[in-house]
Amino acid sequence: MLVIGLTGGIGSGKTAASDYFSSLGITVVDADLASRTVVQPGQPALDQIAKRFGDHMINADLSLNRAALRELVFSDKQALKALEAITHPAIRTELLNQLQQSQSPYTILVSPLLLETNQHQLTDRVLLIDAEEKVQIDRTVQRDKVPSQQVEAIMAAQMPRHTKQSKADDIALNNGDLAALHGKLNALHQTYLKLAQNS
Repeated sequence: MLVIGLTGGIGSGKTAASDYFSSLGITVVDADLASRTVVQPGQPALDQIAKRFGDHMINADLSLNRAALRELVFSDKQALKALEAITHPAIRTELLNQLQQSQSPYTILVSPLLLETNQHQLTDRVLLIDAEEKVQIDRTVQRDKVPSQQVEAIMAAQMPRHTKQSKADDIALNNGDLAALHGKLNALHQTYLKLAQNS
């Protein structure tokens, strides 16, 4: 099974790209969705979070108190490491399960932190959806209705663009409109279909 890891910085167009692959009948496994699934009520990771950080991390409806947890891990690096030690293995297992269930010729694993975590180890190739920084900022400001300084701070915390470029097997530059992006992705789709046939 050929697995293509799809990643990119904020505002680069990851969702537009994964939606397009999905429209072509390709299974898309989303690491962000998997990270939410593993902390649903009744999941072992949620119980471990409560044991490690206290019952106040669980809301009255038994869901995760995301605001309290976010506040804690942003101010405490050790707490973040402890949280990652609980969630990362659970997310990896969930991703593997979803990848194994895929029936399409190849599968897309979309993850904003593909290269920052060990999730790239689950893939055969890395596709970077790339955009100039000014484009990333403008898109995110428009989409999320946030000040540009906030977007710049998020970008500063992410892996630098040139580092991502050096780690990618394929790069789709997405500075233009959707039609231009779809044209580039369609060419990559044909390549991936050939690779899947030969693997």
